[in-house]
Amino acid sequence: MALARLLLAVAFVGTAQLPDTVMAQNAPPSAEVAWRLLDYIAVDYPGAVSKGSIISEAEYAEMREFSASVRSRIVTLPASPAKPQLLAEANALVASVDQRAEPADVARRARTLATDLLKAYPVPLAPQEAPDLTKGAALYAEQCASCHGAAGRGDGPNAKELEPPPIAFTDVARAKERSLFGLYQVIGQGLDGTAMASFAHLPSEDRWAVAYYVGSFAYSRDDERAGEQAWRAEPQLPAVVPDLQVLTQTTPAALAARVGEPQATQLMAYLRRHPEAVAPKSNGGLDVARRKLADSLAAYQAGDRKRAEELSLSAYLDGFEPVEPLLRVRDGALMAKVEATMGELRASLARGAPRRPK
Repeated sequence: MALARLLLAVAFVGTAQLPDTVMAQNAPPSAEVAWRLLDYIAVDYPGAVSKGSIISEAEYAEMREFSASVRSRIVTLPASPAKPQLLAEANALVASVDQRAEPADVARRARTLATDLLKAYPVPLAPQEAPDLTKGAALYAEQCASCHGAAGRGDGPNAKELEPPPIAFTDVARAKERSLFGLYQVIGQGLDGTAMASFAHLPSEDRWAVAYYVGSFAYSRDDERAGEQAWRAEPQLPAVVPDLQVLTQTTPAALAARVGEPQATQLMAYLRRHPEAVAPKSNGGLDVARRKLADSLAAYQAGDRKRAEELSLSAYLDGFEPVEPLLRVRDGALMAKVEATMGELRASLARGAPRRPK
């Protein structure tokens, strides 16, 4: 199928009306995309393979494509002492996927590689849209409160049995030194030597929701109200915390070094509970996907094949993938058709398909 016709097919089958989802980002660096692909592989591979057998041809094809993409992206990264080891891990991951290894093995390899990748090539990871703290609260109550306590004081019913004891998220001194990204990493990886297990099986957006929720425990409602008033009244403050990336990466102590206390505490109290203040939700994941696909076609027709490939992958990761669970429930056949067609599109770009229908 010629490329333009294939893009039209993707746009046609992707017309379901779904809720607001994820903010678009232009083609991010290779290390960040590789990290996101590894996260996706770790979570979704069980839907492709079980007990050595393929249970979904489309999902398995995607896992093979994405694991190979991770490897090729690592190849293009700048030289680093860690790069040979990363490539060895990437080769092992590709081989595991090709050999239809068990999901636990693939997830372990993907998570290990993702962690090592971040150590060697730090990237400013942040949620793609404002996390849903209502969902974060529900997940916390279900998964975390038995140890950390309903209010995050480290006094849950299971806490007495644990050594070392669970962290009290209300500890202000500790909270000042902890970024939301740090919390997100612990939620995803667990913490060696403690009872803190990995919650890597949760989708990335759920882990961000929990991270933002627990990151708000150390702050009072009075500080939150004062922070909101300052945010609205002082026009220079949005320039200090302009987006989710800065909010996610900045520790309260670092913010205090810039704006002083008590304003730093008040701003963190407000923004951690209201991240939408720096990241209003987008107009919809499928709108993002359609726009990215149109940009991909334009880039391909202009002869920029690499950018076209990056944009087509971004259309999937930033636009379609976040709404997959909802679409699967509403219309599983449509979801599978869109997923397969977008995979075919990426393959067409990679092999240099004709630019226009003949």
